Amino acid sequence: MTAAPASNEVNGGSEGAGAQKAVGDGGPGIRIELDTKLGGVLGGRTAGAIQKAFGLATAGDLLSHYPRRYARRGELTALTQLPVDENVTIVAEVLEVRERPMRARRGSILEVKISDGKGILSLTFFNQAWRARDLHPGVRGIFAGKVSDYRGALQLTHPDYELFEADAIGADPQSARKWAETPIPIYPATATIASWQVQKAIALVLDGLGEVPDPVNDELRESRGLLPYRQALEFVHVPEKDSDWQRARDTLRFQEAFVLQAALLQQRAMARAQSAVPRVPAPGGLLERFDAATTFSLTNDQRVVGGEIARDLAEEAPMNRLVQGEVGSGKTLVALRAMLAVADSGGQSALLAPTEVLAAQHLRSIARVLGPELSAELMPTLLTGQLPAADRKKALLRTVSGQARIVVGTHALIGDAVTFFDLGLVVVDEQHRFGVDQREALRLKGATPPHVLVLTATPIPRTVAMTVFGDLDVSIIAELPAGRQGIESFVVPLSDRPGWESRIWERAAEEIAKGRQVFVVCPAITAKELEETDAVLEPVAAATASVEAVFEQARANPLFATARLAALHGKLPSDAKDAVMRGFAAGEIDLLVATTVIEVGVDVPNASVMAILDADRFGVSQLHQLRGRVGRGGVPGLCLFVTRAEQGTLARERVDAVAATLDGFELAQVDLELRQEGDVLGSRQSGGRSSLRLLRVARDGDLIAEAREAANGVLEADPGLTEHRALGAALARRLDSAERDFLAKN
Repeated sequence: MTAAPASNEVNGGSEGAGAQKAVGDGGPGIRIELDTKLGGVLGGRTAGAIQKAFGLATAGDLLSHYPRRYARRGELTALTQLPVDENVTIVAEVLEVRERPMRARRGSILEVKISDGKGILSLTFFNQAWRARDLHPGVRGIFAGKVSDYRGALQLTHPDYELFEADAIGADPQSARKWAETPIPIYPATATIASWQVQKAIALVLDGLGEVPDPVNDELRESRGLLPYRQALEFVHVPEKDSDWQRARDTLRFQEAFVLQAALLQQRAMARAQSAVPRVPAPGGLLERFDAATTFSLTNDQRVVGGEIARDLAEEAPMNRLVQGEVGSGKTLVALRAMLAVADSGGQSALLAPTEVLAAQHLRSIARVLGPELSAELMPTLLTGQLPAADRKKALLRTVSGQARIVVGTHALIGDAVTFFDLGLVVVDEQHRFGVDQREALRLKGATPPHVLVLTATPIPRTVAMTVFGDLDVSIIAELPAGRQGIESFVVPLSDRPGWESRIWERAAEEIAKGRQVFVVCPAITAKELEETDAVLEPVAAATASVEAVFEQARANPLFATARLAALHGKLPSDAKDAVMRGFAAGEIDLLVATTVIEVGVDVPNASVMAILDADRFGVSQLHQLRGRVGRGGVPGLCLFVTRAEQGTLARERVDAVAATLDGFELAQVDLELRQEGDVLGSRQSGGRSSLRLLRVARDGDLIAEAREAANGVLEADPGLTEHRALGAALARRLDSAERDFLAKN
């Protein structure tokens, strides 16, 4: 293959030259291992460019930068399907080359037409007429650049390219066929480093790579028909036929799942090796008195999960349990019973909530459910950043003295001024709203490691739970309490039916006339300001529904002339937010225009309608969470997903998927498939854990489960991995110190 002489530069030098120089820099006959720094193999300049582009520092890192697809020299790319404004890597043939002078200034333009046999793409080079020596009709190659639209025609300006060498075909037909059909790896690339530059760097590493210790032991590898690690790396990067890279990917995918599950299980074992204070409810104590006084029955799921938590709390190892359940399934009640068990043993519980609105509501709900007698003994206490100084001082004294057995708060619980007398249980509500460091800071406030209970109403597919939370025990509450009237969901497609917009407000007015209450949710606070939340997927646009505009629109609507209206969003002062939510919960407000601050935990049984404006701007789980705010009592719920997204778009697909089912676990799977996750373990999701490489949790659930079972068998037989040193080394490479710290905190 022949590189374009000047365009294929990495930090100023051609990749070919840079690579040759790098080998010289590394010294003759350098022996490469997975932990070898790339600077010693490729040269400092090339290694630096690769690290800047992809974050790859060692030979093992680079070899884990797998091809995203494979092309063939004899197979052209469909040029009619190229996306405008995106970087592409394509295989095509040169049709025509033409040089013409520039009109406005001195110099010339070289225009090259390339084709897949159907579509035509233009390549444009300014003042580089010499490229015509390489780019002549009939030659084929790989071309890379950003697609632009110039006067209705697609083009690449100053693209990188790598031409296929004609003399590599060979004289006989068999050689020609092999040349044409050999898969060419196409790598994830950037504007500065093209796919073939990655390929050349990997070839240099493979050329000097010795034997590679295999983290998958011989017995397991043979039982699954996997390739040895060294051979899998060779086949995935330098395949001779499709079956080579297919077998290699199968091997490397299982290895990735196996190493990741081993890391999670190892961390779980380390957590269980710590000592915690067993928390067992006293006979005739607080928990028994609470259960005896309640007028409602637990669902079967609540009883099962409560039993699992009780067994965990009774152990000398700290509980680390994730409870996931449908919206309104009663997770908080299960958590409260755990808090009472801890209080029976003299300990305190801290409930960490993501917002002040939710923390205040949790406190009111806990006090109401406990009743006046138990509340007086347990003294549930609120601690948030917006408390007046006198109230804050009182809350801190109750917490440090142990007088408050239940402390509910926001991030303020983590502050240095907050000290517990005997912290026995940490409950984290809506865990995805908190960083790992925040959760860990609260856990460290226990004199001995407290038990940890994590709650989420965002259903997580089984495979994600095994992968992201594989070091936690997982419980599920799917059953809803009796008496719920259910929710009907409808899409209001304003792109197809603009006249339906007025019907939204008519429907809301009809419910208010029946004495019921209505939520209207907007993505933005004002025309220029989104709510500070991870719920909204797109930047604010001029047409985005905002609380400010919609509230004024509702106030001017004659349908609501006698209705009581209010607005709620995250920028309001704490006391104002609390007053609005208290008023809505008490039935003093008929229609509430809000952002997603009402997404979790807000419980208003009389609310019957939820209208979500610009619903396509929210994720699947957020839409499901919002919908769960209605239909919570004896009043049937109605959720209107209002969208201007066109049919066939991904945004519309999300909205349609939520409207089609109330099953949160089904929606979680849909969400996973729609997002096509590649970064489920990346920093955006977890705050430090590495992203997946070949593994896809939406597709590889069975493989992950099998890998977990295999890893568990190895660790049970050899906890210290003294007989499995290659697995131990793979764990060290897969998880750097920051990632191990993340797992330890999680």
